[in-house]
Amino acid sequence: MKESELQLEYINRIAELNAGRELKYHSVVFGCQMNEKDSEKLSGILERAGYRRTDREEDADLIIYNTCTVRENADKRLFGRLGVVKQFKRQRKDLIICICGCMMQEEGVIEKIKTSYPYVDLIFGTFNIYKFAELLYNRLVSDGPIIDIWKESADIVEDLPSRRKYPFKSGVNIMYGCDNFCSYCIVPYVRGRERSRDDSEIMEEVKRLADDGVVEVMLLGQNVNSYGKGLSKSIGFPELLYRVSKVPGIRRVRFMTSHPKDLSDELIEVIRENESIARHLHLPLQSGSDRILRLMNRKYTKDRYLDLALKIRDRIPDISITTDIIMGFPTEEEGDVDDTLDVIERVRFDGAFTFEYSKRTGTAAASMEGQVSHEKVRENFDRVLSKVQEVSKEQAKRFEGRTMEVLVEGENEKDRSMYTGRISQNNVVHFKKEGLCIGDFAQVRLAECKGFYYNGVAVL
Repeated sequence: MKESELQLEYINRIAELNAGRELKYHSVVFGCQMNEKDSEKLSGILERAGYRRTDREEDADLIIYNTCTVRENADKRLFGRLGVVKQFKRQRKDLIICICGCMMQEEGVIEKIKTSYPYVDLIFGTFNIYKFAELLYNRLVSDGPIIDIWKESADIVEDLPSRRKYPFKSGVNIMYGCDNFCSYCIVPYVRGRERSRDDSEIMEEVKRLADDGVVEVMLLGQNVNSYGKGLSKSIGFPELLYRVSKVPGIRRVRFMTSHPKDLSDELIEVIRENESIARHLHLPLQSGSDRILRLMNRKYTKDRYLDLALKIRDRIPDISITTDIIMGFPTEEEGDVDDTLDVIERVRFDGAFTFEYSKRTGTAAASMEGQVSHEKVRENFDRVLSKVQEVSKEQAKRFEGRTMEVLVEGENEKDRSMYTGRISQNNVVHFKKEGLCIGDFAQVRLAECKGFYYNGVAVL
């Protein structure tokens, strides 16, 4: 029996156990797009098993937290939530509390949960997330908590129920894990080594999504440029991206994330030549300092990054380039920050996620000397953030007045007479509904740039 068929059996068993009861679940996701995608599967499994979603934690019969551990703040948020739900567990002994995801693979976390939060019912990690139905069933028919953490797995199981957040767009996992071992990053330890999905399975999933009304897909991997390594067939990411962009019904294709060390000229050309591939590239810089980049084990230099980014801008002039920047990496000094500011100015980033360095136990950087004081980090962080905001606002102005294709994503939360959508470059646009529907592509004139978004007018 295939693993997916076995899990469907467990879903049916849970449904039988819960027959005649109106049960609700509450799902909380911390972290990246891959976690979001995983949580869509967890929700799909629960709904197939008879649970109904609720946005109110206090109304739930089952609460599941899908965790992140890239930064310390995510850990604190989880422990804060566990402190709150303790009162719910006291009032309702049959409440099931589940925790899964990257944080569960981190050294020492399980012991802390067992000691400080013994009322948690089910704990599992990243490698066996597809066994959620089986684990939940075993918890429902037993008395004590279940903890099932795997250190590694080569298995990839994708064909399970899923509850998409949006009916018109979806993420698609193309690979798992990472082999880069950046010195600050815990992902290779909690997500494992790189494993690529077979291209035929990916294409089948994309075609099914298109048949179900999806018009935009995002291909997901820790480093999509590494896609295909280890597969029996010789196929790389540029070829896969090209194939996905040609699936009938798919109007827009995005992807995350590209590592600068191995983004190829072939990939640049595939994006340039195919309008359905979004004009948005997320290209993490992390630092503009060669010294810091070496300590980070990023495998490129400032000049190499600049050459790549400027070549992309030259080949695809209307592309939006966004990035990640870490401030306060061990031994960072003023000159290192100046190098980062120089890259921001020269590349002209359209946006940047700027973070304070977060020490993660088990990574090489955690034991480095020269940890930077919080006060100094904040000072440099503010300098970089100010420059990022200045440049990205100027970049956004270049599209003002143009008419561009916008995917309508939902109602404007502040004005229900308006829709909110995104252009290919990923900028947000607000505009009057004008007879359009969510999930439509609309031609919208970007009438007024407001810095990080546009007020637009639909062109009918």
